[in-house]
Amino acid sequence: MSGVHARRRGRRATALAVVSSSVFMAMLDNLAMNNALPRIAAEMDLGVSGLQWVVAGYTLPFAACLLSGSVLGDRLGQRRAFVTGLLAFCTGSALSSLALTWGCLVTGRVVQGVGAAVLMPPGMALLRHVFTNPVHRTRAMGVRGGAGGLGVALGPTIGGPLVDLLGWRSVMWINLPVGAAVLHFALRSLPDVPPAPARWDPRGQLLAVTGLGSLVYALVQGPVDGWDDPAVLTTLALAALALPAFALAEARGTAPMLEIRLLRDPVAAAAATACFATALGLFGSVFFLTLYLQNILGWSPTGAGAVFLTASALIALTAPLAGALCARHGPRLPLLCGTALCAIALLGLTRQGRDAAYASYGWLLPVLGTGVGLTFVSAVIATVLRAPADRTAMASALMDTLRELGGVVGVAALGAVLTGRMRDSLYERATAGGLPDGTARDLVTSVLRHGAAAGLERAAPGGAAAAARTWVEQSFVAGLHQALFGAALVLVGATAVVTLLLRGDRPAATEPSLPLAE
Repeated sequence: MSGVHARRRGRRATALAVVSSSVFMAMLDNLAMNNALPRIAAEMDLGVSGLQWVVAGYTLPFAACLLSGSVLGDRLGQRRAFVTGLLAFCTGSALSSLALTWGCLVTGRVVQGVGAAVLMPPGMALLRHVFTNPVHRTRAMGVRGGAGGLGVALGPTIGGPLVDLLGWRSVMWINLPVGAAVLHFALRSLPDVPPAPARWDPRGQLLAVTGLGSLVYALVQGPVDGWDDPAVLTTLALAALALPAFALAEARGTAPMLEIRLLRDPVAAAAATACFATALGLFGSVFFLTLYLQNILGWSPTGAGAVFLTASALIALTAPLAGALCARHGPRLPLLCGTALCAIALLGLTRQGRDAAYASYGWLLPVLGTGVGLTFVSAVIATVLRAPADRTAMASALMDTLRELGGVVGVAALGAVLTGRMRDSLYERATAGGLPDGTARDLVTSVLRHGAAAGLERAAPGGAAAAARTWVEQSFVAGLHQALFGAALVLVGATAVVTLLLRGDRPAATEPSLPLAE
């Protein structure tokens, strides 16, 4: 019997390693690509908006399709869905690594994002089948959650050395051997759970993809093409119609893919607000800080990854503290501290210029990491423990979705702020520097569409090339400051909302909320 028990334990451990590795890969790719962006921009002549699509190509379908992934798992069978998602994720990675054009790269990232959305939910469901003991199951889910947090934390740090040693494509193809190993052990260790009846919400899925895709397109392209551009105006109108319709459909639906009714509970609503705002600040700021560190301050990809290492370490190290604070004091303290620390860090980063020394900004990154770690972990714990017992999986998926949505909106919205300010600042500096109005406008348009290097080569007059590069750098920093300030304001607002929702003697996070109305 001891041999049988040992084999069962080994199979459970392998299944946990398979699921945790898949979550680590999916979450790693949220930020691992960031340190490759300057190299991609130089190779493909991309401006900020083009780089935003490289990131949004992954995070947008990941966020929009994540909740439908759980339905697909029920319909196909959890192991089959897991393998399908893993194969799609690896296929997207291969396409991205081989891409010779921007369009092919974004297409590969979209396939990768859809694969991640299909891959994530079945992993959680499979752990519930593998670990039948409630105590062991809780520990296994904690390990899975830690793997996801570690993937987010280590994304910038791992991506930098890969870019320096093997080129930017390695950030994508490194997923292939890891994915092959995960697939091998998945087929050997994961149970073949039969399909189960499940209702899909096609109306909600269509509205989510339409609304989010339209909003992101408008935010990314508006500052480049102009807010009066017909395509930008059309997508803004679509977003204004589709997103409220999605919220209404999910609130009234009998089988919604997003259980909005969970947010009627004040603790869950506070956690959701903090999670979304923190993701917006983290993903948006890391995207643009990577460009700042490499293009303005001159760090290599590896050096930029090392700069983020302190933030990564604090995200991971703060997770146990967040759990302990929630258990002892409830979610109010860690959520308030987390969002406030993130706001302080981003406000501090708005003081850094073109010649900033590491000593002046290095201490702000661990502050940011501490805030992120406190908020993300506390938000998940608070929401899951406040949900009815039969809705814990939906509560966890809600936080995953809000984190991804915050990232998508953060990169798009902060990019709109940065690009708009950069456009105005560069035009002002170019005309003040003596360029004719038409030449200055051509310079602005070229830099925004093709990036600094290609834009200056195309549009900067020969005698003004050196001065034009200085104008571009100064304008980017001005836009970065305004974008980071906007993110800090969002986090200050989230802190105020958490304070209001959890004011007074609110019940602790461990007390279950009232059952949801059916």
